[in-house]
Amino acid sequence: MHPINERQDVTGVDDIAPNSLARPRVSAAQVARAAGVSTATVSYVMNGRGGVSAQTRSHVLDVAQQLGHTSSVRADQLRAQRTRVIGLVLTDIANPFYAEIAAGAIDAARARGYEVFVSHTQEDSDTLRSITEAMITRQVDGVVLTVLHPDDGDVIRALRSAHIPFVQLSRRIDSIAGDFVGIDDFTAAAQMMEHVVEHGYTDIVTITGPRTSSASAGREAGFVSVTDRHGLRGVGGRGITTYLSEAGGAQAVQQLLSSKVLPRALVCGSDVIALGVISALRSNNIRVPQDVAVTGFDGLFPGASSLVELTTVRQPRRELAEQALELLVRRIDGVGGSFQSVLRAHELRIGVTCGCTRKGS
Repeated sequence: MHPINERQDVTGVDDIAPNSLARPRVSAAQVARAAGVSTATVSYVMNGRGGVSAQTRSHVLDVAQQLGHTSSVRADQLRAQRTRVIGLVLTDIANPFYAEIAAGAIDAARARGYEVFVSHTQEDSDTLRSITEAMITRQVDGVVLTVLHPDDGDVIRALRSAHIPFVQLSRRIDSIAGDFVGIDDFTAAAQMMEHVVEHGYTDIVTITGPRTSSASAGREAGFVSVTDRHGLRGVGGRGITTYLSEAGGAQAVQQLLSSKVLPRALVCGSDVIALGVISALRSNNIRVPQDVAVTGFDGLFPGASSLVELTTVRQPRRELAEQALELLVRRIDGVGGSFQSVLRAHELRIGVTCGCTRKGS
């Protein structure tokens, strides 16, 4: 086991809703002076009107909250206007990783009095934009996103323009200030590759999800960092990217077979890819791990371990979803503070697909 559990505050701009105000004792003019803005700007913020940037709005609200200026009547009105619905945008709900994220998010949301509007994009940016527009139109109170690619900044801008807080889960856009919940993908992947290299394998190919996913890119970088360190750079560079599905894993194997090059080990960036890899290998009478070792990532199938016994990295999926909901609801309530990057613990789960023997064998 290699636990990583780090909670890190990152200074940024809070998307705090106006409903964070209470106890009307301090005047708007006092707030304006302390915040360095005009009284008109304070009025716009207090009344939820447009024409104020997200950064200025957050700054004014922070100052007002610190000074004790609130409008309980306005806060009650805003609370009454809430839809009590949270948006959850997944990559592909057919992937068990995202299905469990959805279940964890729904349970955590209901415990806090919210329902969840769930959708998935299947890695399509146009679909993501359409879903985001629908969620804004339906006035969701906040959004959890698991799908972001580096060129999806317009989606974040749309949410901020609508004053809808969001949390990034598993994937993130590094250049955007915002809350994030995930694991240390780089470190987890490096630990997995170290385990594979310890078996003595030198002919290794990685199969990961799209590099536009920060999670997949982090895992690939972690894998390659180890092969580089062991002088296997040429081998580590032979990486395949594919869709995050069993079909994607099977296609990667067919690609290798058609090139008549089959490595001794296939290190996969997700469990669903690994299962597709194993299925395709077995259908071609290639034994796992005797002929080709295979590892996964995510820890999706503990119940199937007696059949698959996949060596993988376990992510605490429900805990990740619960953490994301906690951060999001704090944003909705206006008490989020500075943006946070929360990394939860992961662990290696050693099966037999890597070449290890069963305990007791």
